Amino acid sequence: MKTLFKLFLFLLLPVHAADDWTVTASTITPASYHGVTVANGMIGLVSSSEPMKVKDVVLNGAYDTYGRGRVDNILKGFNFMNMTLDVDGKRIDAAAITGLTQRLDMRRALFVTEFDIPGKLHVRHEMAALRHLPFSAIATIELRAIGNIAVTPASVIESPDVLREVKNLYALIDRPHASIGLTTSVGKSPSGKHTVAASTSFIFDKPEQLVHEDWDYQMHATKFTRAMKAGERFTFSVVGSVISSAHVADAHNEAERLTIYAALEGRERLMAAHLKAWDQLWQGDIVIEGDALAQLDARLMLYHLYSFAREGTAYSLSPMGLSGLGYNGHVFWDAELWMYPPLLALQPGIAKSMLEYRYQRLAAARQNAFSHGYKGAMFPWESASEGQEATPVWALTGPFQQHITGCVGWAFWKYYEVTQDRQWLRERGYPVLKEVADFWASRVERTGPGRYDINNVIGANEWQENIDNNAFTNGMAITVLRQATMAAKVLGIAPDPDWAKVADNIPILTFADGTTRENRSYDGVPIKQADANLLAYPLAIVSDKARIARDLAYYETRMAPEGPAMSWSILATLYARGGQADKAHALYLKSYRPNQLAPFGVLAETAGGTNPYFATGAGGSLQALIFGFGGLDFGEKGIVQRRTALPSPWKSLELRGVGPQRATFKVN
Repeated sequence: MKTLFKLFLFLLLPVHAADDWTVTASTITPASYHGVTVANGMIGLVSSSEPMKVKDVVLNGAYDTYGRGRVDNILKGFNFMNMTLDVDGKRIDAAAITGLTQRLDMRRALFVTEFDIPGKLHVRHEMAALRHLPFSAIATIELRAIGNIAVTPASVIESPDVLREVKNLYALIDRPHASIGLTTSVGKSPSGKHTVAASTSFIFDKPEQLVHEDWDYQMHATKFTRAMKAGERFTFSVVGSVISSAHVADAHNEAERLTIYAALEGRERLMAAHLKAWDQLWQGDIVIEGDALAQLDARLMLYHLYSFAREGTAYSLSPMGLSGLGYNGHVFWDAELWMYPPLLALQPGIAKSMLEYRYQRLAAARQNAFSHGYKGAMFPWESASEGQEATPVWALTGPFQQHITGCVGWAFWKYYEVTQDRQWLRERGYPVLKEVADFWASRVERTGPGRYDINNVIGANEWQENIDNNAFTNGMAITVLRQATMAAKVLGIAPDPDWAKVADNIPILTFADGTTRENRSYDGVPIKQADANLLAYPLAIVSDKARIARDLAYYETRMAPEGPAMSWSILATLYARGGQADKAHALYLKSYRPNQLAPFGVLAETAGGTNPYFATGAGGSLQALIFGFGGLDFGEKGIVQRRTALPSPWKSLELRGVGPQRATFKVN
């Protein structure tokens, strides 16, 4: 069985080049194809098994009420980066090509497709979501003629089914030094709340004669025809932009302006700025010596987190990032507890943007607490554009999975610990921490010393609903009450003395042998994911080594195989911090390898799942690397490193660009 399992993993793993920055797929089977996402934190372009096509375009920050659950759902944008290609008057499809390969160059955040039309043409198609231009993308196509041929490339804009009242437009802006053809589509979101617009234009070294075709309601295209001689090379680009009225008031005109700007910047300037931005991101890196596959896997996780978020915004991260519409594009605890810590360590600017998302929705969290009879702020389990509860009514997690409020406060304090930014703490951090502490002080039921109970909740293990004194919920409440007290003292503010009193009286339940009990009624049944183990990491409620070991031994055997990836990464982190490097390594591999999907190794939520890309799981596995094997910790002195050990296959682990100081930490 073990041999078959290893063979299964091998078949799922991507074929990769000799370097550790490139993931390559040379065998592409449409029925088992799970695309990789090219994104810049605002737009996500999901690759397709069809050459020169994009499966989906996901637009960050744009939501409307439609589809599942009568709640806000993240919007698909116009598919504005698709292309078709005719050779000698015949449309090229998968049956007409050979040698199809696709590869993701993570270093440069480029998706490259190459293929041949036998006897006629070699095609190289390179696509990027421009990092420095949040709403824009570029595709560069290089054609090399094998015989004397005529080619007709077309830039296509297609409307997703969710958009309505779609209008397709074409305009030519003619100047003495440049002629810009603008292909534009404009439509309304499902309820009519937002306008969504996309526009594209060609970039040529020398002008070509353009022809616009409006095929039908769902798509239109602009094309040109060029004769090529055998051996001739021809390169051109398509630039495009997609935006909505969730971002700017006048989406239509802004999409066209941004496209004109990109077209007149030109290919070289656009790519130079894009690559410079990614060079800066990759200052935060993880380098594993001695295990090329582990290195590639770690980079692919980092690449996705970097792609799905960006500094200088007020947007956070959905469990699926910008890879699709999974979980309606909502923000859960996945953001603060799973994806945020690696980003705080390696990209504090992005982490700050995630916190700004919560701060700007603090008023909605106050209203949520008020509606439930509590004080302070109660952050929603699922958050979308406005910050009100966006969980479908049938899911009880909405009103009861209240540990999210603790996770938000915890993340705010950790940012202060890392940056020591007192002005930010005064203006952003403490206002949130105060409201979070007030919530928990009003939430507990004060039944006596040591019995400030938190009853009727859902913990991290969502399979047990409406339970009392859940380990993780109580542990997080204790933690943030104390953090709010510390924050007040840093700022010279007198903390509410009730916060400390409440924190000291919230119980953490145990079994007779001292093992942490997940909740008052827990009796050892299988669990969906780690809960009690979170008290040792990332919290420090449980610090005694013997108790950590007991909790690990007890709950490891109760983790359900069909649960999400994060359980194994938490166990791996704890074993690594306890000095059991090889045990930790086995669990680290279990946290993501069975979840990889062909042909690129993108991650599903569970082993055998098919819903990539699960950025939450990537965040958990990266925590095992950074805070487990790497030994890093957030504390009152910023980022520090504890002594740790590496698994036997690895020669060294280097964490580069850590924290505001861009420090380097190494384990040999």
